[in-house]
Amino acid sequence: MLPGLTSPAHLDVMVAQFIDSLRRVEFANHIRDAKHDPARMDPASELFDPLRAAVLRNRRGENDEAWWLVFLGTHFGKHAVDGWRLTRDIYGRLGQGGRWDWGAVSSSPSTFHTWLAANEAILRGADGVRRRFSNHRKYESLKAASKKGTSAIIASYVAWVSPPRTHAELVRELHKTVGQNPQEVFAALYHSMDAVQRFGRLGKFDFLAMLGKLGIAPIDPGSTFLKDATGPLAGARLLFGGAGGAKLSAVDLERRLAEFGQATGLGPQVLEDALCNWQKSPAVYELFKG
Repeated sequence: MLPGLTSPAHLDVMVAQFIDSLRRVEFANHIRDAKHDPARMDPASELFDPLRAAVLRNRRGENDEAWWLVFLGTHFGKHAVDGWRLTRDIYGRLGQGGRWDWGAVSSSPSTFHTWLAANEAILRGADGVRRRFSNHRKYESLKAASKKGTSAIIASYVAWVSPPRTHAELVRELHKTVGQNPQEVFAALYHSMDAVQRFGRLGKFDFLAMLGKLGIAPIDPGSTFLKDATGPLAGARLLFGGAGGAKLSAVDLERRLAEFGQATGLGPQVLEDALCNWQKSPAVYELFKG
């Protein structure tokens, strides 16, 4: 029984959100397989795109740089108006020479911290250029002095990878403990990322799912990870309980969603994304871009 879909309007909007979510997954797969202009890797170019750059770097065997670019793209996000400008200007050091690539940041997070502190005003728009986090990351901060700011987040990410260990070595170590099942490895990485500051459930899920979709890491989510979720959890409660506040546990809903996914052929990424967006406006369709 799906009491949340007894209304024809709810059903129509839910289906529309499933279609949108499927297209987002397919678009990431397209990025993985398509040809890309090398300028996508160049922060001095307006064509710069961290996700396409990650694909190109990975094709060149630069797997660490590919992970790093996806991490930056996830942390800053793509703003609806500014695009990737914030990621581009930080990665490219505001055109001052060099890049804050994985080698530079991982070898000295403290040097990155000093640079960020010195250029914080410019990055926040003192030069008249708008550089903003995406809607999903709108509560993040560029304040270098903040223990919850970008500098601290990046330092915690570097510590999580723990150079000179590579990202590939991190995955291989998990293979020894959980096996090579992509879903088990995803879950192990997901839980280990508790060590990365300000990367809660959504940040971890989006980051790791994108790595898998782009072919950068051999991982795939096996569930929607509803524990600690907000939007997707409310959406699942609405779907199976008829109300966003229905008294249904995350564990029970994970089981129901797994059955629903098997019956419909919809994977966890599509379900997680669609339910989150559907519960925001269950009777009137809206296109959400994140």
